[in-house]
Amino acid sequence: MRTILTVLAAALSLCAVDDPVRREIIVDGVTREALVYTPVNAGTSDRPLVFVFHGHGGTMQHAANSFDYHRLWPEAIVVYPQGLNTPGKLTDPQGKKSGWQSGIGAMGDRDLKFFDAMYALLKEKYRIDKKRVYATGHSNGGGFTYLLWATRGDILAAVAPMAALLGSEDERRLLTPKPAFHCAGKKDPLVKYAWQEMMMQFVRDLNGCTEGKPGANDLITIYPSAGDTPFITYIHNGGHEMPKDAIPFIVQFFKDNAKR
Repeated sequence: MRTILTVLAAALSLCAVDDPVRREIIVDGVTREALVYTPVNAGTSDRPLVFVFHGHGGTMQHAANSFDYHRLWPEAIVVYPQGLNTPGKLTDPQGKKSGWQSGIGAMGDRDLKFFDAMYALLKEKYRIDKKRVYATGHSNGGGFTYLLWATRGDILAAVAPMAALLGSEDERRLLTPKPAFHCAGKKDPLVKYAWQEMMMQFVRDLNGCTEGKPGANDLITIYPSAGDTPFITYIHNGGHEMPKDAIPFIVQFFKDNAKR
């Protein structure tokens, strides 16, 4: 009987975290939506805030199921926004699938405005720890994460783009040193690894990083920085997929890097 109760208690503990709830907000007359997870007492104590952006053709629900940040970091407020139909630079030129603006001014800056509106609403509704606001995303969502770094870097404490880069040289010049975690596949057929290598080298130079050191496993390299803006890479041998094994390391990276 005791064993059965122990198993039941363990099963219940896995269900203790509520699922994210669908929320709507009007931005420039357009209804935007996101799945939002809020921990207990989010309105009475300061909480970290994590924005998680799906890739081109993705959905907020799939991102919540795949990334699972709200279960790995249940103390944080986690937002899984939903993109709108967007022409892709590498696929879907007609824009029949969901995604995010690729650069400053694209799509009327609709997604930067969406981010601003979400952030303002969450600050109004909950107690956000302004030293612990983070963004991460895969593919097109990773590119948008880089774009947020370039345009909203004063808000973000750290970022974690995956299978992505910031293509515009003018936009890269807007980046300021910030802790970053980049995940890339050596056989990526879409966002070529060579392109991502150049992006990673740019970030290492920007952050003033020293030589890389081995991380928690063979896929991770840590590049320390005298300015407290470390850069961490997770390089796997796969393609464009998002390796779920990387997510716990990103969560720990966020926990380790608050604004100074």
